[in-house]
Amino acid sequence: MEQKNSRFYSQIYELVRQIPEGKVSTYGHIAKMLNKEGAARQIGYALSRAGSTHPPVPAHRVVNSKGVLSAKHAFAGPTLMQELLESEGLTIKDDKVVDFQKVIWRPTDDSIIP
Repeated sequence: MEQKNSRFYSQIYELVRQIPEGKVSTYGHIAKMLNKEGAARQIGYALSRAGSTHPPVPAHRVVNSKGVLSAKHAFAGPTLMQELLESEGLTIKDDKVVDFQKVIWRPTDDSIIP
């Protein structure tokens, strides 16, 4: 991974680590918070590579803009993403977060990484 991507991935991971248990964010929201609007796919790609990162990155808390578990294929099993979210108190139905708008993480400005 080249240095530019390494720094960007580190910023993504640090921000995603701040998502509280029982909350979710979206790829686009993470991109916007990092002043990289339009980089939602790159956020997803970075999170698909986060499996062995330490400290761990709760990538299961990032979903698409409709609340769909679009990255479930990136986890060790086809239901692991759902199981992790449900263990945190979220309800998932048909691969979608129920009451999505109520569980979106809205960080304060001081959470955002420059």
